[in-house]
Amino acid sequence: MKRSIAMARIALTIALSGLFAATPVFAQDATTERGAYLATLGNCAGCHTAPGGQPMAGGLHLASPYGTFITPNITPDPTTGIGDWSDDDFWQAMHNGKRPDGSAMYPACPYTSYTHVARDDIDAVHAYLEDLPAVEQVQPDHNLDWPYGYRSLLGLWQWRYFEAGALAPKPQQSDTWNRGRYLVEGLGHCNACHRARGRFGAALTAEDAPGALIHGWYAPPLADPDQAGLQQWSIADAAAFLQSGKAEHAALMGPMADVVYDSLQHWTDDDALAAATYLKTIAPQEVESPLRLIRLSEKGAANAMAEGRVLYREHCAECHGDDGQGDTGAPALAGNRTVTMDDPVNVANMIRMGGFPPATTGNPQPYGMPPFHGLSERELAALVSYIRGSWGNDAPPVTGTNLRR
Repeated sequence: MKRSIAMARIALTIALSGLFAATPVFAQDATTERGAYLATLGNCAGCHTAPGGQPMAGGLHLASPYGTFITPNITPDPTTGIGDWSDDDFWQAMHNGKRPDGSAMYPACPYTSYTHVARDDIDAVHAYLEDLPAVEQVQPDHNLDWPYGYRSLLGLWQWRYFEAGALAPKPQQSDTWNRGRYLVEGLGHCNACHRARGRFGAALTAEDAPGALIHGWYAPPLADPDQAGLQQWSIADAAAFLQSGKAEHAALMGPMADVVYDSLQHWTDDDALAAATYLKTIAPQEVESPLRLIRLSEKGAANAMAEGRVLYREHCAECHGDDGQGDTGAPALAGNRTVTMDDPVNVANMIRMGGFPPATTGNPQPYGMPPFHGLSERELAALVSYIRGSWGNDAPPVTGTNLRR
């Protein structure tokens, strides 16, 4: 029964993906075709296309700790989009975070990463956007908390936190490594999600900065090999994981599944290998999550493990195996760092919400996870604690309070 539900949800997800995903409109000439690929590298459609909306017409509501941002229309409509922007206007926005009228842009647009992108690549992206169908669509204003709604303060923010500039290649590194750095730190803007932000919205710059909470999911730091870092993976395996969203002991779900579906699976093999080459060389750091787990007494931990064992056998063992090895096609839970990372919210989300890794060429029929809405907060915490502490996993138990977001 569980497997039938999962397969039905797979079929539904693939169908919905085709309905709601913003399919890139590939242009005719070489420049606009290259711009289409570069826009896919930057996952422009992921933010500038609302569910069921027109490609690049904006309107997506992005919740944040600072309020809700509404993404702008970047089709070539001259009144509600960017149809009257020149190449210099677009370059100013992407490189310097300035709108054509000279006002500063909110860093919800990752221009703090795009500033590292070369001018000819920015021009190619603009050429591609100009080639799209114009969509007339007026967006509502951002709904931001005080004082973030005062755009006049953004100039001060940029003075304090933003420095425009390209990334100079490092001659001691290979061309592949430099290409990977260019992609990860530039168009890919990976640290826009994988690094926590301070009170005023600037990404933390310390090498051991923790990850960030994105739409209720934890985006772990790329520097920590026990959480999201690829330092211990082979380059080939890391590249395949980025493109497919699936590995033996890992499956990308939540917001990262959307990134793989809309962007990473479309990267060329060379670019995926370049990104993996660079990510593998990031200096490993043991990074603590900002979440502080509530300690359980010895008796409380034992009770949670006992209850979790019963729940696991009832709800999970059919797919993930009694030994947590995932023999039926479901990801292994033993040795799965999503399960054992400091912040347990991702594994809790997978249990209570269900979901799928992205449907990709490397994983065309992702194994679905049904939601378990009927679990109480205590039962969910017990189940998570059991998974985190079994089959060689050695992560501390959690309480229901730790799982609230």
